[in-house]
Amino acid sequence: MTRTHLLLLTFALLLSACSKFTRLQRSNDVQEKYAGAMEFYEDKDYYKASLLLEEIIPILRGTTQAEEAQLTLAYCYYYQKDYTLSAFYFKRFYQTFGRSPKAEEAMYMYAYSLYKNSPEPNLDQTDTEKAITAFQSYLNAYPTSSRTEECNRLIKELRSKLEIKAYDLANQYYKRDLYQAAVITLSNFIEKYPDSDYREEAFYKRLQSAYLFAKNSILNKQAERYQEAINYYEEFAERYPESEWLSKASNIYEKAVEGLRTAQEQMKELEKLQKPKKEEEEDKAQPSF
Repeated sequence: MTRTHLLLLTFALLLSACSKFTRLQRSNDVQEKYAGAMEFYEDKDYYKASLLLEEIIPILRGTTQAEEAQLTLAYCYYYQKDYTLSAFYFKRFYQTFGRSPKAEEAMYMYAYSLYKNSPEPNLDQTDTEKAITAFQSYLNAYPTSSRTEECNRLIKELRSKLEIKAYDLANQYYKRDLYQAAVITLSNFIEKYPDSDYREEAFYKRLQSAYLFAKNSILNKQAERYQEAINYYEEFAERYPESEWLSKASNIYEKAVEGLRTAQEQMKELEKLQKPKKEEEEDKAQPSF
């Protein structure tokens, strides 16, 4: 067969498929549309199959074919990589057909569609959080599922994205010298991700941020904040006695101790200077007889 004949045959087949699809769209025969949609689906023409199914699903409601049509529509969108719509229809399926043998599959595919929609760590992680919740709900509903190991692996992968996102946020505050925000976000990160590979680094950066926050504070706040930095050092040194940052951390600790001593002395001197003035003001406030 020559190339020209092959092109003509391909064109004829496409024209035939388009003519068939147009005829089905115009048809009032629901069963014919249903059969045509399933045929397009089997031929992997998910777009045409989805259009026909969208038309007839409201009419099929309550029939024996409604269940298969709903699940097939969800897969049509999944294979078109429209994971937002596939998640929507998989969820609708297991909520509508909760007793169906396919309900478990649909619940898993709902979570998996959200997983496929999960973006890179630097972007908004709403779908990532939804996917984690969906997988956990699936595991709670089907604790003996053969997909348990796979779900746990995917949950771990999704949590890793949230971990990276959280650490990047804290690190941005750290790099921009926003010391108080860095201390808060690093503390939240340490508490939320106890098994993170970034945890040791987060402890060190929190210590450094706390020290610099204290150093740049007004005098009457310095003692309290230097003490907080000292506490962070003690926790860091206890948890990571062989850390590569321990030498730098010890240097920060010594500066924090000296800063605390200096701040306390300066506060005492300030109180001495303010005491006569305060007593004078109190004397003036006393009633005279």
